[in-house]
Amino acid sequence: MSGSDAHPSPQLPAATVTHYGTGYERERLAGGVSRLEFARTQILLRRFLPSPPARVLDIGGGPGAYAGWLARDGYDVHLLDAVPLHVEQAHCAAAAQPDRPFAADHGDARDLPFPDASADAVLLLGPLYHLTERADRVRALAEARRVLRPGGVVAAAAISRFVSLLDGLENGFLADPEFVDIVARDLRDGQHRNPNDRPSYFTTAFFHLPEELEEETREAGLDLGGVYAVEGPASFVGNLDDWWPDPARRDLLLDLIARVEREPALLGASAHLLAVGRR
Repeated sequence: MSGSDAHPSPQLPAATVTHYGTGYERERLAGGVSRLEFARTQILLRRFLPSPPARVLDIGGGPGAYAGWLARDGYDVHLLDAVPLHVEQAHCAAAAQPDRPFAADHGDARDLPFPDASADAVLLLGPLYHLTERADRVRALAEARRVLRPGGVVAAAAISRFVSLLDGLENGFLADPEFVDIVARDLRDGQHRNPNDRPSYFTTAFFHLPEELEEETREAGLDLGGVYAVEGPASFVGNLDDWWPDPARRDLLLDLIARVEREPALLGASAHLLAVGRR
């Protein structure tokens, strides 16, 4: 399918399409604790990606925040996303940097429209938590492996099993019995649901235990380099706005997160995890 397709993706639940159809994802990484998610993901990608002008496939790349950044760094980037609005927004983002554009199309992480061994790196920074069945997640990871050249890198993000519990504690959502039920199911089996599509709560998703992310990556045939905490224990820091504008405090925060990014006892306390594997 091309980015001009105006129909909702058949691969996503209607609630998910509605959730992202609000357009909030385009600005999400620029504010709040999501700034930390973006900065830490950039740090990890800079560490593991091959040097530009390597070819990077940004699968589930949303409106293009990472694709645009990588293209500006000189990478050859092709974004794919299952949400039509995201593809439209990604086209706008690419057009806004005509000297460093990137391609964007509508597609499915489980069935990539790219030849075998045609990419140097594949990003899966969204698909794994919107594929609620294990077989689909392993298939997406296996597709990423298929299109990689030997030695190529996959960076796959997941949401922690404990994020709703920690978010509820920080923001007072646990006063809502409906949210308590959501947390209970998350903790039981990782299947996150928002039964009444409350806009302040996240949409249909799967939340991983760190060891589940490791197992799925290996099952797909990838050589797992490690699972890394993205935000780490700073995921739910209440005063990030006090830290972030001050370069010294921001650098201190990023340094401390890096020091514990592989600590098994703290991995689950990070809102996002990143598995890094190679073909």
